[in-house]
Amino acid sequence: MKLILASGSPRRRELLTQVGIEYEVCVSHVEEQTDQTVPEEVVKDLSRQKAEAVASEIKEGIILGADTVVVNKGQILGKPEDEEDAVKMLSGLCGHAHEVITGVTLIKRQENQTKKSVSFAVHTKVHVARMSMQQIEAYVKTKDPLDKAGSYGIQGLFAKYITGIEGDYNNVVGLPVCEVCRQLELFLEED
Repeated sequence: MKLILASGSPRRRELLTQVGIEYEVCVSHVEEQTDQTVPEEVVKDLSRQKAEAVASEIKEGIILGADTVVVNKGQILGKPEDEEDAVKMLSGLCGHAHEVITGVTLIKRQENQTKKSVSFAVHTKVHVARMSMQQIEAYVKTKDPLDKAGSYGIQGLFAKYITGIEGDYNNVVGLPVCEVCRQLELFLEED
C-alpha cells in the first residue's frame, strides 16, 4: 500500500526518505483547531484532523498525519509570531529541560473506506544550555526559529545549545520514525 504524508513539512519528508520509506505528499489544508488542553491530546487530535482530511480524498493507501509541539512548564509553544516572540520563547527554554511531543495518526483506506486508524504520541525531553541575551538575539536574527515550534530547530544552528536529550531525537526534528515504522509494520501485518 502506498503511504501518503499529510504534511508539507520538509523535515518530515527528509526523515521518511532517510529511513527508506517511499511516500507521496498530499498536504492537509485543515484549519488546526482543537478543544483539547492536555498537550499529548492536542497533538493527537491535530494529527487525526490532518490525516482524516486527506483520507477523505483518498480511495486507497495509508495516510500519515503528524503534529509537533514544544511544551515548557506545561505551556504549549507554537511557532513564534515574530522575532520578539521568538526571543521570549527561547529565553524561557534556556538553562533547563522542556518536552517535545509529536502526535501521529495513521489511517488505512481500502476500497474508499477507512479500515483502521491509530493515533499515538511520542515524548522527548530536551535540555538547553544557558544562553546570553546576545546569543538568543543573534540566533533569532538568522530567521531560523521563525517557522519552528518553540522557536528552534534541533537539527540546525541551535544544535550547539542542546546539552542533551532523553528519548527519540527524530521526534524533536518532527517525526518519531522508529515508532512510525513499528506502527506501519502492524498495519501491514493485518493484510
